[in-house]
Amino acid sequence: MIPLLRVFRHNGGMIHSDRNHAGETNRPPRPAARQGRRARKPRLAALLAGGLVFAVAGCGPDPGAAGETAADRTVIGVSLLNLSSEFIVMLEKAMTARAAALDVKLLINDAQRSPERQVQQVESFIAQGVDAIILNPCEVEASSPAVDKALAAGIPIVNVNSETRSAPTAFVGSRDEESGRLAMGFLADRLGGRGNLVMMQGFMGQAAQIKRDAGAREVLDQHPDLKLLAVQTAEWDRAKAMSLMENWIQSYGDQINAVFAQNDEMAMGALIALEQAGLKDKVLVAGVDAIADALQAVQAGRLDATVFQDATGQAGTALETAVRLIHGETPAKEQFIPFRLVTRTNVAEFTRSPANR
Repeated sequence: MIPLLRVFRHNGGMIHSDRNHAGETNRPPRPAARQGRRARKPRLAALLAGGLVFAVAGCGPDPGAAGETAADRTVIGVSLLNLSSEFIVMLEKAMTARAAALDVKLLINDAQRSPERQVQQVESFIAQGVDAIILNPCEVEASSPAVDKALAAGIPIVNVNSETRSAPTAFVGSRDEESGRLAMGFLADRLGGRGNLVMMQGFMGQAAQIKRDAGAREVLDQHPDLKLLAVQTAEWDRAKAMSLMENWIQSYGDQINAVFAQNDEMAMGALIALEQAGLKDKVLVAGVDAIADALQAVQAGRLDATVFQDATGQAGTALETAVRLIHGETPAKEQFIPFRLVTRTNVAEFTRSPANR
């Protein structure tokens, strides 16, 4: 069996290696113990080729790993947008599970929605001499220096789930315009192409906010009798979305026919506010991500729709892509995993999925 993975997480701060650093030509200092890691290339390649997946719990020592030390293992730094978001937690759990299967050590940092902190975390990864970096960007522009610094240091960097202006070594995610089109298309169909909507946006300047907005507006452009009453950010946050929805109810009352929230956290906040105001039976609500709460709400008939985003597929593919880059392979520059609309008619398929547990 493969040894259990050791995952290091630090909320907001830097994770410092306890290894000594030694200079290496043409790149930042790296731990001397890793200089022989290339000899392990066949083993990792074999694991990838076999598509190995297993449960972490209860694993014992790997007989094939005899003679390996902790310093020999592939080390990948991971900076995540915000671990208070349920979808990002799903992403982290899936990445951790796949890393265990590949015997990869992860250094996981929570950027806490701060692109400045995210750049600092990447600088720390570079100083520690990690083999690769996986970045879940906070913002398109402000997180770009993190990509630039990794590339300048000669360290492969894989963006997952969200994009930056600076092109990374590889990108793994989904086409966010598609989720906006699916959610707004569902609302347009249910409204018969006529009615008033409001739209809750995520963090302004993040790729998902920009592209989900664009996809939704493509649908609105095709339905001139659909009117967008208000658009405002609730920053991907349930409590902020609930407050925003309460304000819109005060401003527009029963004029609102539907709500598109660019993620499920905000959709759930809007849903709660509408239920408390006694208006939910008159207003459609759709979100994105298919988090557990949203799936349960769809199943119960409270939330009208969500859009499934495959956290397991994104995380696993990003991790595998980083490993392939470490070992000199050339994976696809961009890999996209499709979104899927979830309504009460097909929600059972998604509540059974391990990706959503």
